Amino acid sequence: MQWRRKRVSSLLFSSKMAKSCCCLAAALALLAIVSVPCSGLRVGRSNSSFVGRRGAQFVLDGSPFLFNGFNAYWMMHVAAEPAERPKVSEVLRAASAAGLTVGRAWAFGDGGDRALQLSPGVYDERVFQGLDFVIAEAQKNGVRLILSLANNYKDFGGRAQYVEWAREAGVAVNGEDDFYTNPVVRGYYKNHVQKVLTRVNKFTGVAYKDDPTILAWELINEPRCQEDYSGKTVNAWVREMARHCKSLDERHMVEIGMEGFYGDSMPEKKQYNPGYQVGTDYISSNLIEEIDFSTIHAYPDLWLPGQNEEARTRFVQRWLRSHWDDAAKTLKKPLVFTEFGKSKKDPGYSEHARDLYLDAVFAGIYDLARIGDGSLGGGLVWQLMAQGMESYYDGYEIVLAQDAATSAVLARQSRLMSVLARTMNVAVADEEEEDRFAPRGRGRKHGGLRRG
Repeated sequence: MQWRRKRVSSLLFSSKMAKSCCCLAAALALLAIVSVPCSGLRVGRSNSSFVGRRGAQFVLDGSPFLFNGFNAYWMMHVAAEPAERPKVSEVLRAASAAGLTVGRAWAFGDGGDRALQLSPGVYDERVFQGLDFVIAEAQKNGVRLILSLANNYKDFGGRAQYVEWAREAGVAVNGEDDFYTNPVVRGYYKNHVQKVLTRVNKFTGVAYKDDPTILAWELINEPRCQEDYSGKTVNAWVREMARHCKSLDERHMVEIGMEGFYGDSMPEKKQYNPGYQVGTDYISSNLIEEIDFSTIHAYPDLWLPGQNEEARTRFVQRWLRSHWDDAAKTLKKPLVFTEFGKSKKDPGYSEHARDLYLDAVFAGIYDLARIGDGSLGGGLVWQLMAQGMESYYDGYEIVLAQDAATSAVLARQSRLMSVLARTMNVAVADEEEEDRFAPRGRGRKHGGLRRG
């Protein structure tokens, strides 16, 4: 979602889903919660190994990997100024203390203030070292990063800046959607991908493509295309750019950055869209071999203007469950709910209302992760900030040092997901033990590990 305008309605997941939590995993999780204080909770593992996937499940060192996480798009931008880097350190320490083991941030800045890419192929080393610092601090705190490589919107440059650069170079371009089709603009993007993926971190000495602190590359934040609502234009671009990423880096996973809108490949699925399309096809694009997991965002108050809270609640329930079902059965890849939150600008907002909303979303994520054997890998709340960042506030800011109750909600979900992953690991171990004694010809149930 465009970072400057995010508003999300409250929702309450069905009681039927909530009641399903009475399984052994939930019982173990609740036992763990009461025995571990929310403050100082650290459930992350060392970042020495790459996270990969095995079918529709994330894995780390051969074991199921589930997580609770956060967005902090601003980290590189802030860390470009060495004096402001303590803000990045503060957020990563607080996130780690709350058990948040995955963060999502921008690895782009195209023209403008503190731009990473000043012009095609020309980079500001000061800003690149800001990104180096973010990755090094994440590693130090046991946080893995999803790094987005471009923006659909004009914030921090985005598609519009790429097309403008081409126009300034004398290339015949019409509008922002030429980002996906014009060979010169596509070349600019490919060069940026190569520059970022092959970058050697000044703090760690490790090339980004070799650093397991990075969980995945995101091709673009919320791709959209007004000229082709079928999704075919974006699909062709995704296929080309995902292959380009893999040609440079075979070790990391790649995801698109989609919101989840359905396109023409499965017309019957369009009923789940909020009454319109944005030029993407969730199914066909995420079926591309080089794409390792799918993502969704949900903003029913923006997508369903004029509808009441009950209608928006039903929409989000259907949106999450439909995409989870697609990921597990059609895509056979994991799903991550990469953006959700509740804005202080919403009518009737209170911190208590926000906590109830987050609890409801977390309950849905946990339940679907449990009954889907980890096919819903986790969620990333929008968004964490440090103290003294009022100029960055967008209404969704969560400052863990100031929001003790919200911090406890996040820590509780972190613990639930961690315990659920451990119980799944026990189940995998039991199945593998059974496989050892299975008649010859019956292969293992889980197949081989796919990395990136």
